[in-house]
Amino acid sequence: MEYRSGLGYDVHRLVEGRRLIMGGVDIPYELGLLGHSDADVLIHAVMDALTGAAKLGDIGRLFPDNDEKYAGADSRGLLRQVMCLLKDKGFHVVNVDAVIIAQKPKMKGYIPQMEENLASDMEIDIDRINIKATTEEGLGFTGRGEGIAAQAVVLLGKAENQ
Repeated sequence: MEYRSGLGYDVHRLVEGRRLIMGGVDIPYELGLLGHSDADVLIHAVMDALTGAAKLGDIGRLFPDNDEKYAGADSRGLLRQVMCLLKDKGFHVVNVDAVIIAQKPKMKGYIPQMEENLASDMEIDIDRINIKATTEEGLGFTGRGEGIAAQAVVLLGKAENQ
């Protein structure tokens, strides 16, 4: 078995007039994330970790923000497309560990649904996905409530004969 790890990071600015979608969950909040797609930083970080581990570049290359067909795109749909690319290369997901960095709103109550969404879209057991959330104690752009960031680490496996 061959193993590969990948690291993903994403950040988007919080603005009025947008929905806040995290891990495919619509979270009630007065601000939302600004982006070409739905700006789901958690799924974007996971996708970048997956594409990095499989040497597929990054989501900016696969789903460019200057391509109108991705305007307002559902990140869960993009994740499913990334999973098809991984399967075509013979990879399977061993595990995902991710963290959401946000001062507000609190994410704890939404994490189980986020994990269910990712497990479903990635077609893996929910026990292979761990999502955490943290604040930055009021420090930096996330601590001031100007944006939300996410980081993810993934491990992919591939049979050596593939």
